[in-house]
Amino acid sequence: MIVVVGGTGRVGRQVVAQLAERDLPVRVVSRGFTAPVPSAAETARADLADPASLEPALHGAESVFLLWPFTSPEVTADLAPKVAAITARHAARVVYLSAQAAAGQPGSFWALAERAIEDSGAGWTFLRPTGFAANTLMWADQIRSGDVVRWPFATAARALIDERDIAAVAVRALTEAGHAGARYVLSGPGVLTQAGQLAAIGQAIGRNLSWEDMSRQAAQEALAAAWGDKAFAETALDAWEWFIDHPEAVTSTVQDITGSPARSFADWASANAADFR
Repeated sequence: MIVVVGGTGRVGRQVVAQLAERDLPVRVVSRGFTAPVPSAAETARADLADPASLEPALHGAESVFLLWPFTSPEVTADLAPKVAAITARHAARVVYLSAQAAAGQPGSFWALAERAIEDSGAGWTFLRPTGFAANTLMWADQIRSGDVVRWPFATAARALIDERDIAAVAVRALTEAGHAGARYVLSGPGVLTQAGQLAAIGQAIGRNLSWEDMSRQAAQEALAAAWGDKAFAETALDAWEWFIDHPEAVTSTVQDITGSPARSFADWASANAADFR
């Protein structure tokens, strides 16, 4: 049994779907089910804010895919050791969806969660993706209502990754030997500025979209309201500003592990065009 904690999220759904395509036994764990899951998958309700609720959901697990709702005020980093200990009691292998920030920010949420999983005694693999292509959905409301996107740092250059590729690596780590103790940095196949990302979305939906620079202060207020965390909004904007002069690194990890090249942002935009219409 492979348990996917957070299996209704954007990455988790892809992990579940790809496991189901292989006819592997999978249990989807979420605190709420608002979207359908594959008919062959089991479901279980649990909430990371209440680590004990994971116990029945993890029964019989061989491996666990774990992600953390880091913008949820109820699910704080101090719960990570409890969640990791419970998970390790049931499963021999944990694949944790972390972030690149875990490497350079030892006090970050992701680094603290990684440390808790390492200390738990379970075998582990950490996935450290670059920015998610899906993060550009934050522009969707603006695009649906007009042809101008207002946001800061048009020239911030990122190697955004498709959630399907994150899931493909996760599935390998969940089902194959040879990934224990690995910290995989995952990226898309190339670097694109934010203005370039917007142009790719415009091409996918058949419209000419334009960029209008927004002040950092206005963006910070918008993100803090959306995420409920002012400090995290500041950290995210610091990262975007950094990418202006320091483009995000491109890795070959997706192809190295799966045998298939990472999907381009244009591919992602085409697959998700309906979300911007």
